[in-house]
Amino acid sequence: MTAQAAATAAARPSSTWTGWGQWLALATMTIDHLTRYVLPVSWELDWAGSSIGRIAFPLFAAMVAWHGLFNTRNPLRYARRILVIGLVAQWPYMMMPRASDAFLLNVCFTLAAGLAWGAWLRGLLARHHRGDLEVPWLVLAIVVSLAVWQLLGGWVEYGHRGLLLIPLLMLALHRLHQAGDALTERLAAVAFTVPVLVVAGLMNSSDMAKSFTVATCLAVLWLAAGAHRLTPEVPNAMPRRLWLTWYPGHFALIALWLWLSGTIG
Repeated sequence: MTAQAAATAAARPSSTWTGWGQWLALATMTIDHLTRYVLPVSWELDWAGSSIGRIAFPLFAAMVAWHGLFNTRNPLRYARRILVIGLVAQWPYMMMPRASDAFLLNVCFTLAAGLAWGAWLRGLLARHHRGDLEVPWLVLAIVVSLAVWQLLGGWVEYGHRGLLLIPLLMLALHRLHQAGDALTERLAAVAFTVPVLVVAGLMNSSDMAKSFTVATCLAVLWLAAGAHRLTPEVPNAMPRRLWLTWYPGHFALIALWLWLSGTIG
């Protein structure tokens, strides 16, 4: 390993926690969807979706932000892979019964768009710091991106706040990981976590759901601040095929069950 490669590896935080995060994200998402679409209302298990189920999205968003920030050279290509999963999952996702008949794109579109937005903004700021992009053009580009965010937010799951969470996480995770020992640096890094926690808290209506969403974000921010070094390897790594196919696959199975049970025609 060259000195430059060694320095790069040292500057990148450990991602062993994401092995645990993958299992937890799929489990909590599945619990949420089973209680919402499959299990009878008479069982009164809606509390599970409002608590355990609220871990899934911020955890997915945090892993996407973490990998997009620390583990991939091409975040846009990573976003395209997520988008492909979303395209495969969209048809069974549309079969799920909802209170509203409005067309909605599934969460993979939210994650892919949020990652692309965050990576694009980081690229803009890097160009500005190099002196390649003047302030007026930087401001114009950010304003245009906010207009796109406003238009897209009504079409994706978790809406405007869901789209905003990944760019804010990328910024906070970067600042927490890069913060030195100086008190001013640490306080500045902590300040960047506040928008993440505010958006996480606004994403749900009930106090229980808010607490689980905010706690999930807090845990990931704590990992970026240094706790990533304490995470042991997951005993059984998730098979890649399972990770890539579970989201569309579990929706397809739920849609089949709803069709066989006569819930959907």
